[in-house]
Amino acid sequence: MLEPGWSESLLSRVEDASLNASAPPQQRWVDGWLVRFSPGKAKRARCVNAVAHGRLSVERRLALCQEVFDAVGLPLFVRLTPFTQPADLDARLERWGYHVIDDTRVMVTAELPEQAEALPAGVVALQLGAEHFAERVGELRGSPPQHRQAHADRLKASPVPYDAWALQREDDGELLALAQLAQEGELAGLYDVFTPPAHRGSGHARRLCALLLAVARARGARVAYLQVDAANAPARAVYHRLGFADGYAYHYRSPLADAS
Repeated sequence: MLEPGWSESLLSRVEDASLNASAPPQQRWVDGWLVRFSPGKAKRARCVNAVAHGRLSVERRLALCQEVFDAVGLPLFVRLTPFTQPADLDARLERWGYHVIDDTRVMVTAELPEQAEALPAGVVALQLGAEHFAERVGELRGSPPQHRQAHADRLKASPVPYDAWALQREDDGELLALAQLAQEGELAGLYDVFTPPAHRGSGHARRLCALLLAVARARGARVAYLQVDAANAPARAVYHRLGFADGYAYHYRSPLADAS
């Protein structure tokens, strides 16, 4: 569903930018559907994106996609957005017993700050390389080594320029927040925003996101977007304070009730 207040053309461009920003090395086209099969944790990098009309039946395309995921030992996920083709795919999958997973909101803002707020005394912002960033994110997620490496590989192979940043204490290097910026022209995406449990509620994620938005604006960005779990009320409240509002929703469906 598209939220009022945003043009469909803008949200369609945001969807395209998010697909570009999350492109893994492991992907292929199946009759108009973009199939991604990265071994990492992020479902957006290991799912079917039904982005175009094809010539085969939906049943046949699903069977071909299932073969791809079976070959690499991954569960099948289909990502459903307001731009999915055919438009009734979600209803069809529901009738066929596919289970809904991960209700997600894409939040958008055109209010990018000209400059970031001053950081607290003793706190510094640092840029990280892909391997280091993926390792730190993996530590916070509790991800196995193969997921961390897949994340790093996806960042290094990304067709969209990215910056990975961390806030940390200057004296002992303790991590306070992590985030990634992926910018494609006037569109900037925030990804992998994390705060260690001991520092949640301290405003560090908000400060880091504001910093990245200011960096993006200086580089020509005019609109920013992010993706967040619909049930993550604390994160959504932070993003609302940064000027973000819901643009559209998406979710996944899987034939397996316990898929992850």
